[in-house]
Amino acid sequence: MLTALGWGALAASSLVAGAALAFLRSWSDRLVGSILAFGAGALISAVSFSLAGEGLAIGSELSVGIGLAVGALAYYFASRLLNRRSSGSGEDASGRDLALGSFLDGIPEQLVLGIGIATGQGVSLALLMAIFVSNLPEGIGSAADMKKTGLPETKVVLVFLAIAGACAISSALGFLIADLISSELQAALDGFAAGALLVMMIDSMIPEARQKAGNLAGLLTVVGFAVATALSGA
Repeated sequence: MLTALGWGALAASSLVAGAALAFLRSWSDRLVGSILAFGAGALISAVSFSLAGEGLAIGSELSVGIGLAVGALAYYFASRLLNRRSSGSGEDASGRDLALGSFLDGIPEQLVLGIGIATGQGVSLALLMAIFVSNLPEGIGSAADMKKTGLPETKVVLVFLAIAGACAISSALGFLIADLISSELQAALDGFAAGALLVMMIDSMIPEARQKAGNLAGLLTVVGFAVATALSGA
């Protein structure tokens, strides 16, 4: 279990590192948009190969499809709740949407990571790299946006520490319940993470990247996809 917890903490650490980097220097809108575009490409790779792809490899199309739908709905309604509260306070919820996406996709991703360790499959390097590479720009972009709303730096870092901690614990939990999880349920968990990610990218990450980075966004998205794909196959 400690092994799963350690790998889970490593995977989630890039989220906190990204949030910390957002406060170490000033980030222009164009730079934040470029980072978000790169991150979106990395997440598309994660959805394609490490989540939906692996889910289909171990379970049925129905299980992955149900997981996708539930994950998409979970993000959609949670995001609407956040946006409603932010509208009432006059705050921009874009950073919070990204943080919400990190939480909703991070929990099932790292459950799957822990399950893989417990079942003797070892550490999935593809999944580990996908989580690590995509978390970094998510953390930077989300924390930079939250900073602009006037939230104290300490509070923002604590938010990401809590998300990273929950994700790391999920790896340990996945290790503990591995014997109780069927391949179909694992496939549904993969689908859930993929569904939450897809809605978050379309609703928040990609539009913000395009708005802030301009025409460079599309190119950097492909670069992020290429880098994450290459690393996941290392």
